[in-house]
Amino acid sequence: MTQSQRLSAPIVLFVSVLFSTGCASTARIDPFGMSFMPPAPRTVEVSAAVNAATEPPRVPANIYLKQTPATFVTPALIHPPSFSETIRRADQHFQAGKRFYQEGSQEEARREFDLALDILLDAPETTDRPALEKKFDELVRSIYRYDVDGLGSGVNAQDPVFERSPLEAILELTFPVDPKMKNKVDDEVRATASQLPLEVNDAVLSYLNYFSSERGRRVMIGGLKRAGRYRALISRVLDEEGVPQELIHLAQAESGFIPRALSSKAAAGMWQFMAFRGAQYGLLQTATTDDRLDPEKATRAAARHLRDLYTEFGDWYLALAAYNCGPGCVDRAVQRTGFADFWELRNRNVLPKETQNYVPAIVAMTIIAKNLKDYGIENLEVDPPCEYDTLEISAPTNITLIADAADRPLSELKDLNPALLKPVAPSGYQMRIPKGSHATVLAALDSVPVSHRASWRVHRAEHGETLPVIARRFNTTLSALQAANSSMDTPEAGDVVLIPAAVAATPKVVKTYAHSRQSGSKKVVASRHAASRQTTKTVANKAKPRFRHGHAIAAR
Repeated sequence: MTQSQRLSAPIVLFVSVLFSTGCASTARIDPFGMSFMPPAPRTVEVSAAVNAATEPPRVPANIYLKQTPATFVTPALIHPPSFSETIRRADQHFQAGKRFYQEGSQEEARREFDLALDILLDAPETTDRPALEKKFDELVRSIYRYDVDGLGSGVNAQDPVFERSPLEAILELTFPVDPKMKNKVDDEVRATASQLPLEVNDAVLSYLNYFSSERGRRVMIGGLKRAGRYRALISRVLDEEGVPQELIHLAQAESGFIPRALSSKAAAGMWQFMAFRGAQYGLLQTATTDDRLDPEKATRAAARHLRDLYTEFGDWYLALAAYNCGPGCVDRAVQRTGFADFWELRNRNVLPKETQNYVPAIVAMTIIAKNLKDYGIENLEVDPPCEYDTLEISAPTNITLIADAADRPLSELKDLNPALLKPVAPSGYQMRIPKGSHATVLAALDSVPVSHRASWRVHRAEHGETLPVIARRFNTTLSALQAANSSMDTPEAGDVVLIPAAVAATPKVVKTYAHSRQSGSKKVVASRHAASRQTTKTVANKAKPRFRHGHAIAAR
């Protein structure tokens, strides 16, 4: 062996050991460390390998300038806020808004409500979208209630707000008939089970044509959505009184399921009772209440009245006509013509114009409601059912005090009690309160002296609150607050604090709350709920005349 061969042998042996060791240990090398290294060349000269073993490769200084390695990405970007975390943050701002509202800080309340909606709007696309949208809608509805109460509506608490029935003007009109619809409708009716007879003629087809139009479909869908609040109640009462379930559409024709609907002829409520007819069926009126506006009481009265009319005329179409224009009107038409048939009376034009269209409209709505897909109405989201507990009022009590006790917006209590015309519920009144709040509300009311329930309020203390802070919040004196809460030095979180101050009449009027925001491809307008109520009419200057008998043809 030459001298050069003796010198190169150790080098070859060293290189061989180096490469074989590197391949065998690849699996044990930290993968995160390897990810930062540039890829090794496919072929390496011996001299390059020796250099690799003695000095590290040169790495460009700006290798991560355009792309951050995954290891350095912040956890917030890897793991966006969870659905529960998003909801928690939104609820925090919503609760803060409620606190500001309670203390009369409208601008601060509006800001917190905006932030609550912003959090939901800015949630990552990976969030459970259907659940998030449901929560958003719930929050918008809740904020709208506070908006009605004092964030911009300016509605005086003393003035009941009534609405016009969506169909009142329609029943005076005539609509064209689409002759191509008849065969289709005939097939639908033959395949439809109904306790109420479903006649198909030109009068019915004209209303089917109207409700199939863009405007008519909006009216139909609006009523069907509102029906969700009362459908279970109405169905139960109709069943108990032994009348057809399809008579629910009479309420849709009368009021669109609006409890405080008021007609131009002084008929009131979901079932549009005139004062004298309502009194015949136990719907009483006082200075502070009107049972015609009570959904359950009015439904019971309407079912019994319809049953009596069917007993008198022996025909459901004549019973419906009599409900609209009065049994005397129908009886005179029958006596004059000798025909006890609604369609014959209609053809002879011996019934009022509204009544002639009233029955066909109800039949058309019944056919559509039983065949929604055939009329392009699918995936209809109805309003949630109206559920409540009942609390008998033992002394005159301001509804604002009950709202405080239930920790709910005042407008929610008003919605549950449409028959209450004044802010103070009389003794003996059956107050509807949010479902599941009976014990909480009763305990809070029991802490308020009976003589002060018409004016005082209550507040549930929060962590860290003191009596001076609460006094400033409710714009009352510390001495008065201490006198009303003599056994309380420093309230603990959850304690009921009595507020010895008269209930505020009307909150300061500010511009209407509206949350409108463009977020990427999403545009959400929270005030759409307020827009849907633009038809609301305040009839404060007609508080007494609106309940007079008037000159109505509908002697209901």
